[in-house]
Amino acid sequence: MESRKEHWEKVYATKQPHEISWTQQLPKTSLDFVHSFNLPKTASIIDIGGGDSMLVDFLLEEGYENITVLDISEIALEKAKRRLGSKASKVNWITSDVTTFHPSGSYDCWHDRATFHFLTSSQDVNTYLNTAKQAVSGYMIIGTFSDKGPDKCSMLDVHKYTESELQEQLANGFDKLKCITEDHTTPFNTVQNFLFCSFKRSILTI
Repeated sequence: MESRKEHWEKVYATKQPHEISWTQQLPKTSLDFVHSFNLPKTASIIDIGGGDSMLVDFLLEEGYENITVLDISEIALEKAKRRLGSKASKVNWITSDVTTFHPSGSYDCWHDRATFHFLTSSQDVNTYLNTAKQAVSGYMIIGTFSDKGPDKCSMLDVHKYTESELQEQLANGFDKLKCITEDHTTPFNTVQNFLFCSFKRSILTI
């Protein structure tokens, strides 16, 4: 059985952006949530599972100076670097599975669109949440498939979330600020329903 990393390297090696369902030309919802926190341009922002997403392009364009993009696929990150050209040097790129990621610092904003729902074992979910609790000093944005979303993505099983279930997962360490659902239209005109929620780091509980 191929590993998680092997799967994603193959996806990004063989498919162009218009051939993968999660492509967005304008990540408006993610940007709206980032803007809602009123962060300074020096804020530390990490995009979990950012791949070759366009979010980093818009954040750079808006003047954010401390951006990290993490993805399990080195090929995905190389594609993003090529797209950005000389601007790529302004970004901290990390090739890692989020479940084995050990942050060296803290983040004012942790953004994750469509990584968390691929974690289907309680062990992986708990590892992710413990990492986030260590790493996030400010805010968190998580986008997952809603309970009306698809059962699979990129041939992998996903865990779909209701607002109350996602809130419950993050209850120990994060306070929910806002949740919305929205339809994402894929490049091949299918529709996926997403749940997006923002959270604020709360006082650490034992």
